[in-house]
Amino acid sequence: MSTWVRPGAEFADLLRSFRHRAWRWERQGTYRQPDEQEPWRRWRAGEPDDLAWLRPWLDDVAAAARAGKTFARVRVFQEPPTEYQRWQLDLSPENIAAGEDVRVLVDHQADRLDLPANDFWFFDDEHVALMHFEDQQFAGASVLADPVEVDRYRSWRDTAWHHAIPFPTYVQEHSPRSR
Repeated sequence: MSTWVRPGAEFADLLRSFRHRAWRWERQGTYRQPDEQEPWRRWRAGEPDDLAWLRPWLDDVAAAARAGKTFARVRVFQEPPTEYQRWQLDLSPENIAAGEDVRVLVDHQADRLDLPANDFWFFDDEHVALMHFEDQQFAGASVLADPVEVDRYRSWRDTAWHHAIPFPTYVQEHSPRSR
């Protein structure tokens, strides 16, 4: 049994209501969120970005960190990274500076480890928000709390976290910009 959570305020409440840890598995190579379209266009054009569109997220992460909560994620990067992922190479240091622990796993490693193809958030080791997308745009999440399902996602989280490398290490060792 799952509960459906809509994008927007309802999902934002889910991201604010965890007690200790929110962890994200980010598997898609490209996302098409409406609030990212103009910043992405500016990045592609080499124009400056004041990051005002990202500030609410960064502020939420920083507030959670001050309250002793953690945000962490593993981003699965393709080889070579997609254009969207190259944009994320420039943005991820902002997430890290706000207090988020960002790590990277390359897609062939994720496949070899039999990790899931779908994105999800894992909250407080108690429930999972399985994310659904339509045309690479977030459409909502099924929130799972069944202990058997939660254990399966916990195992995937632990495997991904163990094999992922910290974002700065990925940039140093694997980024096409460093070659």
